[in-house]
Amino acid sequence: MRLLLSALVLILAVPAAAHAASYDCARARAPDEKAICANLPLNDKDVKMALLYDINKHTLAMGGRGALMDDQQQWLRDRRRCGANRACLNRAYDRRLGELERSMERIYRNGPF
Repeated sequence: MRLLLSALVLILAVPAAAHAASYDCARARAPDEKAICANLPLNDKDVKMALLYDINKHTLAMGGRGALMDDQQQWLRDRRRCGANRACLNRAYDRRLGELERSMERIYRNGPF
C-alpha cells in the first residue's frame, strides 16, 4: 500500500512531469510519438504508464520482470501501429494502464507491504 501511495504522491507532487511524455518530444519522429506529445491527455497517460511500468519493473522478481519488459516491448510495437489515431492510442493506453494496475495489485497482495 505504501508503494501505491508513494506513486500517487509522485504523480500529484510533480505537475510539471504531467506535461512531458516519458520520452523526449523534441526527438519524436514516429506518428504515434508526435500524436502523444501534441495531446495533453495522451501525454498524461504516457507519463502515468511509464511511472507504473517503472514501479512494476523494480518490484517484480527477476522472472516476472523479464516478462513485464517483453510485454512492454510488444505493447510499444502495438501502439506504434495506431499511428496518429488518438482513439486507438487512448484504447492502447487504457489497456496497458489496466494491465500495469492489475500487476500492482498482485504485488500488494503478495508483498510485505
